[in-house]
Amino acid sequence: MDENVPQGIDPTVPSVARMYDYYLGGKDNFAADRQAAEQIMRLAREAGSDVREVALANRGFLIRAVRQLAESGVRQFLDIGAGLPTQDNVHQVVQGVAPDSKVVYVDNDPIVLTHAQALLADNPATIVVQGDLHRPADILQAAAAHLDFSEPVAIVVVAVLHFFHDDDEVSKIISTLRDALVPGGYLVLSHGYVEPDEGDPDKLDEARGVYRRSASGAIAWRDRETVRGYFDGLELLEPGVVPAQNWRNDDPYQPPGLAKGGVLAAVGRRA
Repeated sequence: MDENVPQGIDPTVPSVARMYDYYLGGKDNFAADRQAAEQIMRLAREAGSDVREVALANRGFLIRAVRQLAESGVRQFLDIGAGLPTQDNVHQVVQGVAPDSKVVYVDNDPIVLTHAQALLADNPATIVVQGDLHRPADILQAAAAHLDFSEPVAIVVVAVLHFFHDDDEVSKIISTLRDALVPGGYLVLSHGYVEPDEGDPDKLDEARGVYRRSASGAIAWRDRETVRGYFDGLELLEPGVVPAQNWRNDDPYQPPGLAKGGVLAAVGRRA
């Protein structure tokens, strides 16, 4: 993709969306994204983890969660920080269950927006809007042009909040999103974590340095209790807050690269 640089993009600054695309084996990334991603992958390997296994586990959780919500009758989905289109995107999964499902994708990366708009050109039930999770109320307002928040909506915030280092801001973001849910609405969330006493402080500091040079400017790992707190006032679906690969997954295989950390995942329902 290096020869085609959209206007307004600095290809020398890594993007977490494009790094994630690289982790998943995609090609919508620049040299700076690949270099930063390779640094993170090396640090993870040295610490006994595998970033690509983390990304795949996170993706698997997202697919299972939204499919099950669609099967349970949810027909509106708001995917915040959607990232670059890949296989089994949210709209493809839920509209495969119920073709009348409405989906709004939100991202602040211009390349994500360009690719998503091209993918969705012939899908009027699905739209993409530009938005910044630092301003969650603005996202909800933009999404309300397509979704009816007086009816149940599944708000998806997957592998996004660990790019916000301020705990108070994250709490306010989640509170704003939870408050938008009516009975029957859901919060679908995943967040990076490191198993207690498993993280190498030097490797974690070096990884923070890589992300500080990216467009996100931060990464923060949080523990189970913190993630569980994001669901205050909601009913956690079984099995609660667990590593993403374990959330309602019938596959008994446990990737060895996830033994020391990865992504915590959970789904909560407004009763």
